[in-house]
Amino acid sequence: MKEPIIGIDLGTTYSEVALLEAGRPKVLADAEGRRLLPSVVGLDGQGRLLVGEAALNQYLLFPERTVRSVKRKMGTAEILKLGEQSYSPQEISAMILRVLRQRAEAYLGRPVTRAVITVPAFFSEAQRQATREAGEIAGLEVVRLLNEPTAASLVYESDLERSRTVLVYDLGGGTFDVSLVRIQQGVVEVIASHGDNHLGGDDFDRVLVELFAEHIEERSGRDVRGDAAVVARLLRAAVAAKHALSQRPFVQIREEFLFGSGDAPFHFTLEVSRQEYEALIAPYIDRTFDAVHTALRDAGLGIADIDDVLLVGGSTRTPLVVERLEALFARPPKAAVDPDLCVAMGAAIQAGMLAGEPVASVLVDVTPYTFGTAIVGELDGRPHPKVFVPVIRRNTPLPASRSEVFYTLEDGQETVEVCVYQGEDPDAGNNLLVGSFTVEGLRRAPAPDPIVLRFDLDLDGMLRVTATEKATGLEKQVRIDKAVEPMDRQALARSHGKVAALFDEKDEPAPRVRRLLNRAEAALARVNLAEDRAEMTRLIESLRAAMARGNEGEIERAAEALEELLYYLER
Repeated sequence: MKEPIIGIDLGTTYSEVALLEAGRPKVLADAEGRRLLPSVVGLDGQGRLLVGEAALNQYLLFPERTVRSVKRKMGTAEILKLGEQSYSPQEISAMILRVLRQRAEAYLGRPVTRAVITVPAFFSEAQRQATREAGEIAGLEVVRLLNEPTAASLVYESDLERSRTVLVYDLGGGTFDVSLVRIQQGVVEVIASHGDNHLGGDDFDRVLVELFAEHIEERSGRDVRGDAAVVARLLRAAVAAKHALSQRPFVQIREEFLFGSGDAPFHFTLEVSRQEYEALIAPYIDRTFDAVHTALRDAGLGIADIDDVLLVGGSTRTPLVVERLEALFARPPKAAVDPDLCVAMGAAIQAGMLAGEPVASVLVDVTPYTFGTAIVGELDGRPHPKVFVPVIRRNTPLPASRSEVFYTLEDGQETVEVCVYQGEDPDAGNNLLVGSFTVEGLRRAPAPDPIVLRFDLDLDGMLRVTATEKATGLEKQVRIDKAVEPMDRQALARSHGKVAALFDEKDEPAPRVRRLLNRAEAALARVNLAEDRAEMTRLIESLRAAMARGNEGEIERAAEALEELLYYLER
């Protein structure tokens, strides 16, 4: 039986898990039949973990020990508090991923260790690496990070009978992406992407909460913005009002006993019209259309070249979004697949491809960013120390490999510092520095000594940069996963145990160790020599014993010994 690979949409507001079953993507439900898992994590009064609906319900009463919208924190070093406990964004996300993994295991009746996880197309290197780390902490090998609009296109592709150029408008709870996709003869090719990692339905909620707070201050003279419990109730009211205004022209907000006590409780009531709400969110919608026009320019396409507009993400249910898109493209946008579920379904299709399932689609994705380096040169006719030189330009198909030749500036130069930037500005100082390294031991040649700089960008958007002195072959290479150092193996192991403990389970081995055991046990049946069988059995038992004792060093040594034997037997 093939090892299953699941597809996960790790969303700002909701998350889902899906798998490919009989050639079709299926979004899995929990025991109560709910497919959407609120992306909310909390600890109750006894320190027990709450994930999903229970955590969302607790947020109203105990916001100080509840975390929501963690996706906006991914890739940062921010520490998140659950009461007295502190967690990284990766650890909080891992708790959500672990619940989804358990849901898949309950459905399949077997362990799950591999997943495709979707990310916004405009996620940075830091955010992508943090998502990978969250997967590993949750006990999952992340076999692919898939851009969300691309995932939605894979689902949509199955319904198309002829070649089309599609604009995917993906507005979720915390992020916005737009992608232009060409679909023809089973090939899904992303030709341009743009977006904003801090733009979504959360912003719509926030402007409503601000409206409520202003109204309360006018009536009571009290500023409630610093009262976490009151803000949590106002946020719940804002979300309910937002949903209602997608269906009705007016909504009445009522929050009894919002604050105060005894003879002077404050009851909050306010009527909000759709027109008033749309005026509040219009600046955010304008920003999404700025990104739409940028993506069209990057692709060299006009409005008339777009055959269909596909809606993805729960916030696309906002009537103003639909109206603006219809006015721009002179056709109603499509939501043939549930906007909340289509990304998870696309992840399941990609997972099926990677697992070797028969899938008709072929996927070609692009990088949403330009990557390059800086040189001393001229900018606007003046000498400048950091002129940006693009090496891999945005919207280049993935995987991508590009090389450029640069030169030393001084005779006898022994070192070269290579700085890697992400961005579009001709002044590298205005772009994001994603990494740097130094090549030492150059041959002290007269300038200009050629240095070849190669950028390799993989399907997950992870970047590897190599600098080579052309004459000697002296080489220095660095993998740029994020602007700050990625978590090392020991840190990941600690986080894995920390999260596992909250699930009231014995700490599990790292995904690599579990995969190694599965591989060894499968190979054992194919071993012919009795001596080899005995040695493999001994090493398997040795690794299991080390895992039972929980000694990380002992586990690593036993795993290495088993890997060496497998390598010998599988040659």
